[in-house]
Amino acid sequence: MIKGKRRSFDETSALNAAMNVFWQKGYVGASLTDLTKEMGINKPSMYSAFGNKEALFVKATQCYIDTKMKPHMALLFAPDISLKNRLKNHMMSIVTMQCSDEQAKGCYLVLCQSELVSGEIPEQAKLILKDAEVIPKQLYVDFFNQDLEAIALGLNKNADANSLSVYTLLKGTASMARSGVPKSQLEYTVDSMLKGIGVN
Repeated sequence: MIKGKRRSFDETSALNAAMNVFWQKGYVGASLTDLTKEMGINKPSMYSAFGNKEALFVKATQCYIDTKMKPHMALLFAPDISLKNRLKNHMMSIVTMQCSDEQAKGCYLVLCQSELVSGEIPEQAKLILKDAEVIPKQLYVDFFNQDLEAIALGLNKNADANSLSVYTLLKGTASMARSGVPKSQLEYTVDSMLKGIGVN
């Protein structure tokens, strides 16, 4: 029996490289040449390991959600920290990533979700982007409805609006970071928004 040929590249590293291309150029702007060049593989290897561009994008997006998005969410539930500090730590963790020089500025999801209106995003890619839109908004609603300190401040009474305020600000900071606005300036907007919804 002939054993299958082992791949000569690390799939995790290649997937992270693809994620960075989509983060910089979006789904529509990322060409197969861009992707394979950054991944350090040829097109047949990409198709063999990940499928077509849409399948690669779905995997890269899930990788972003698991490795970049979820760690920020955990900061909301850190023990023995005030509500104000938990919310600020969570939001500034995201802003810090958005402003980092380690990858493209801004937010992978915000950039790619903005392309949905173009009609050029295929179905499976569209579905994961729409699902990713729901996750943080629902998490914030649940957070404001269930966190004891948030309830004590009455934030549960406007949980939907408070959730939208947090999410809208973070989408805005993503765009501003992509435009080159530094983290120090964006921190002021975070503080202002938290005061605005009653977190003092």
